[in-house]
Amino acid sequence: MRAVFAILLLAVGLAMGPTGCGIIGKEFDETEGWSAAELYNKAAGDLDGANYKRAIELYQKLETRYPFGRYAMQGQLDIAYAYYKAEEPEQALAAADRFIRLYPQNPYVDYAYYLKGIVNYNRSVGFIDRFLPTDQSQRDPGSALDAFEDFAELVRRFPDSRYAPDARQRMLYLRSNLARSEVNVAEYYMRRGAYLAAANRAQYVIERFQRTAAVEDALEVLIDAYERLGKENLAADARRVLELNRREGRFIDDTPAPEEISLGRRIWDYLGLDEN
Repeated sequence: MRAVFAILLLAVGLAMGPTGCGIIGKEFDETEGWSAAELYNKAAGDLDGANYKRAIELYQKLETRYPFGRYAMQGQLDIAYAYYKAEEPEQALAAADRFIRLYPQNPYVDYAYYLKGIVNYNRSVGFIDRFLPTDQSQRDPGSALDAFEDFAELVRRFPDSRYAPDARQRMLYLRSNLARSEVNVAEYYMRRGAYLAAANRAQYVIERFQRTAAVEDALEVLIDAYERLGKENLAADARRVLELNRREGRFIDDTPAPEEISLGRRIWDYLGLDEN
């Protein structure tokens, strides 16, 4: 009889939970019953306090419970920034794309386009490279291409955006790195003895990436490749172009890397959300 009674007490205790209330499997949620304003303000506070994981959780609750209205709209943009700060680039890009799709006419949608560019730009740089600078042209150009396209879309759609000047500068830097990456490929082909492939890649740089420092190196590769292929006339032509441009001082230096930005979330002051 005592054993049966003990089992019943244990069952009741499990059902009540550690706090003495509730039911089995139901997790206590302190945000239950919170208004949209309460959820948003707490999420924003956690975001400002660098508690990104908690901020993301609260923004998700806000969207689930209050999918419409100005708090939901702001939260959907804020969560993209939170993912970016939490170094979750795929989620950040998805959230920014979702905001663009839902609010294409929003006066601050340019921020979403810019954020996409910054996310991909930082992916192209890499975490280690932020502290130990390396030759960016040696990295996989995939994210750099994505960033370039994101910034180009921003500049095309919103040429007067507050983010457009920085986007243009980053496009110049990315273009320079992409050109240098193509030269690296051409030099790799040279080392492998694939001289025709090297010549084609160098010619591509000369035609597609004018006004970048990589053009000078591409001409040098082109001359070497033509010589090894026995195409002396083409090598001589490329050499004349190289020497003429050097004499005229037409080659330019590498585009300097843009400065680090301090991208914040507070861009919607006109809504007055923080006043509620």
